[in-house]
Order: sequence, then C-alpha cells, then structure tokens
Amino acid sequence: MKKRLAVLGSTGSIGINTLEVVRQHPDQFEVIALAAGGNVEELVKQVEEFKPKLISMSSKDAVEEVKLRVSDPVRTTYGEEGLTEVATHPDATYLVSALVGSRGLVPTLAAIQAGKTIGLANKETLVMGGAIVMEEAKKAGVDILPIDSEHSAIHQCLHRENPSQVRRIILTASGGPFRDWPREKIEDATREEALNHPNWSMGAKISVDSASMMNKGLEVIEAHWLFGLSYDQIDVLIHPESIIHSLVEFVDGALLAELGTPDMKVPIQYALSNPERLPLRTDPLDLVKLGALHFREPDLKRFPCLQMAYDAGQAGGTLPTVLNGANEVAVERFLQGGSPFPMIEEVVGEALSRHKVVRDPNLEELFEADRWARETARQCLKKTS
Repeated sequence: MKKRLAVLGSTGSIGINTLEVVRQHPDQFEVIALAAGGNVEELVKQVEEFKPKLISMSSKDAVEEVKLRVSDPVRTTYGEEGLTEVATHPDATYLVSALVGSRGLVPTLAAIQAGKTIGLANKETLVMGGAIVMEEAKKAGVDILPIDSEHSAIHQCLHRENPSQVRRIILTASGGPFRDWPREKIEDATREEALNHPNWSMGAKISVDSASMMNKGLEVIEAHWLFGLSYDQIDVLIHPESIIHSLVEFVDGALLAELGTPDMKVPIQYALSNPERLPLRTDPLDLVKLGALHFREPDLKRFPCLQMAYDAGQAGGTLPTVLNGANEVAVERFLQGGSPFPMIEEVVGEALSRHKVVRDPNLEELFEADRWARETARQCLKKTS
C-alpha cells in the first residue's frame, strides 16, 4: 500500500528533495497535501505534477494566484490554520514536517494527535516542545522518524541495538563557511559569506545557523529528545568533508558510523521507506577518490552558540524555547542586513541571561516564552541600531 504524504514546506530544500524521492518511487508514495510559503512558481509546478487534494500558502493572495495558474481545480487554504489542515488531512498517513522555525510545532503536534507518522526535519518542534511532543507521540503510538542527516545516521546505527548499551553519540558538523576563519574575520562576515555553505545546499536561515553553529546546537537538543540520551552522552565533532553523518559509540568501545555523500535525498528516503530501503539515484561514495577524512573538536570561543545550546538544553524548561526564538529574530535581522554577524550570539546570550525559566511548561507557557524571547531580542537589536 502506498504511503500517502502531506508535506509542510514543499518548496524549500527538504520539500523539493522529498518530492524527488516521490518522483523516483511513484508506486510507493502518493502526495495528498502540500503547504508552502510564498513561492507561487514552484508550488504551481508541484501541483501540476503531483495533483494534491489540498494546498496551503502563507497568504490568501498567494494561494489565489496558484489557483488561477493551475490547470485543474484544487482545494486551497492559507496561513497558520492552513498548515494544520494540511498536516492533519484525513487521507494522509505520513507528514513530512519540513518548515523552518517555530511555526512547525503546532501543525506537527496536531498531526501526531491525528495519528500520522512523522518524518521530522523541523528540529524546532523538539527544541521548543520536546517533552510535550514525545509524550503525545507515545500516547498516540506514533513514530517520529528523523530526516536531518545527522539524526538519520544515529537512527540507522541504533537499529536493533540496545539503547542501554550506548556510551555516547557523536554528531558531526561541517563547521560551516567560517570553520577555518579567525574570530576577528568572523566579526566582519557578510550575508553572502554566511550563506556560502561549503557542503550542503540549504535555505538561508539554516545556512546562517550553520555558520554560527547554532544549527548543531539545536540538533544536540533534538537528539536528546529523539534518542532519550543525556547531554553528557551527546558530543559534536567538526568533520569538514560531511561524509560521516554521525556515529554511535557503545559501552564496549565499538563505533558505528553512517557514511554517504552530502545528499539529503538519502535520509529523506530512509525516513519515508523505513524500515525498508529502496533504490535511489544518487552519486555513490568513492572512498578511494576521497582518500582521507578529518575531524577536530569545535572551538566554543569562536562559536559560542553551540555552548549556549548545550547550556539551555541542560537547564531545560522554557530556556530552549528562548534560545530558539531569540535566534530566529537575530538571524532574520542579519539576513536583512540590519546587524553584524556577531550580534546573533550577543542577542541570544542576552535573552538567555534575562529569562526566568518555567519548569515543566505547558504549550501555552512555551508560546509565551517564545513571544517574550522575540520581543526581548527585538529590544536588544533596537539598542544597537
């Protein structure tokens, strides 16, 4: 039986690669519903090819333009409610949650409560609401399958292994475009330099997070919830080639690693086809041509956002939500050209230091912390402008 997919973020990098997997395996997957932001051109192409039953966009004007340009009628919705409607479409059995940022939490949680299997690329869902999300998934008997290449690698290495026999996991990081830059050069980094990731093709926000290593910090928090490990069991290594996507070390000293070329279709397809594997047209890994792999510890003085994420995760409560919300505001301002690159870590650090942590927050308290973090970040940025 085909898996019937709803995709949040269909015109982004993960969404486009998800649809390429569907394109290669039309006998395995069917597209039921798609949600996008404002990229009308790309969504029109997707609607024409995959014939979804429902589409959503960020605004009513955008979705009306899509309706005018597609050859066959399609049911439409828009805005935040539209995301949840797509995520919980009654004909879909599987949600690919590929939105960027905190907007992914509510529709992903709704899909869990509706009994959908989740392919998770929206790490903020677990950074903000990890305790709530994992508890709801347990109650609903829903699988959350990681799409991020690092978490997919850990998931594959843990297959049929006893979690109690894990000593630690090691998340690898490319180090981003500034991995070899001295601190003083990073302080003058431009938007274009931050977006120039050496290994992966990603959206603007994730690319900047990679440049600051906040992205890896968010992945540390996500790994804590996905695999039930303490933060002391989660390490990060800089691996410039991005060939080993992550590793698991067991109590006997054995290391298992997942290797592959930097191609997001591989972890996406594994999440979709799990527990089976399907053929995939992708460049094979040539170990002889590769020759050598390199590793080093991350420099937390050059990249303090990674340490902030560890500290926020260990503190728990609403602090990871504040970390994420303040970072989203600071990154957006940097992308708009309104602040220097180091302002991202300064704003996040200020928000974390001023926040009064709420322990065991409910969903309403998480969103209040998110609102507070964003307002605090804007105030910090206003002082420096």
